[in-house]
Amino acid sequence: GAGGNPTIGREAAEESQQELSELLQGADMVFLTAGMGGGTGSGAAPVVAEIARNNGALTIGVVTKPFTFEGSRRRAIAEESATTLREKVDTLIIIPNQRLLDVTDKKVPFTEALKIADDVLRQGVQGISDLIVQPGLINLDFADVKAVMSGQGAALMGIGFGSGDQRAADAARDAVASPLLETSIDGARGILFNITGGTDLTLHEVNEAAEIVRASADKDANIIFGTVIDEKMSGEVKITVVATGFVVGAETSREIEEQYSRPAPVEDVPVYKGFDPSNLDIPAFLRGRR
Repeated sequence: GAGGNPTIGREAAEESQQELSELLQGADMVFLTAGMGGGTGSGAAPVVAEIARNNGALTIGVVTKPFTFEGSRRRAIAEESATTLREKVDTLIIIPNQRLLDVTDKKVPFTEALKIADDVLRQGVQGISDLIVQPGLINLDFADVKAVMSGQGAALMGIGFGSGDQRAADAARDAVASPLLETSIDGARGILFNITGGTDLTLHEVNEAAEIVRASADKDANIIFGTVIDEKMSGEVKITVVATGFVVGAETSREIEEQYSRPAPVEDVPVYKGFDPSNLDIPAFLRGRR
């Protein structure tokens, strides 16, 4: 690690610029996932993002900000590093860890709690990448995703799940009202959303979900959506919404108000059951430093 020092994280990435550039050469799209507030993610992510973007890749950051109980120093580092990273990527999705407490229970051991953010990061990346690489009832390609996410700056992400007769509508409503969304999506200039369901997913359900998302967005928003078929999702629907094109900093005041007006006690640790360690990967330039 970098001992919580972003300078060390940045220098580590800079020492490996040649290797990183070779690794990223030829990539059309690059996702950067990191936890803001420490040393490695805060320091290295902007360096990697700049290399990727200079190589011509659509560069998307999906990062977390620390829990309130992690202290003001980590929060200050997270704010500064997120601002720096936003300037280096096409789109930056920020997930405040504190908001994860709103969507979980309270009984898991503390050592498991921080793993929640890792899986949310995965879902954010997968919700976008599946639109391109997975077959669906309504297919999208790289150009569609690029149209919504290229040069858009700050972004928000919401995830919703549904089952039963109203599964698609329920998932859509949950996604656009997700606690992971720091503000309403009304101000977004672009909306990208992914509907994932089993082989029993109907076109009527897709249309119903799309209408709910469309009605929640700005009337002039550029809306791109697609569907992904996953046989394991029979009877269920998952919808991921990414809203882009916000004014930089528009979400900050609400986030600060929420975090400090309702601090979470340390014992209020959420229950999480869906983490799979196989979804995690260690960046190549860090493997040799372990």
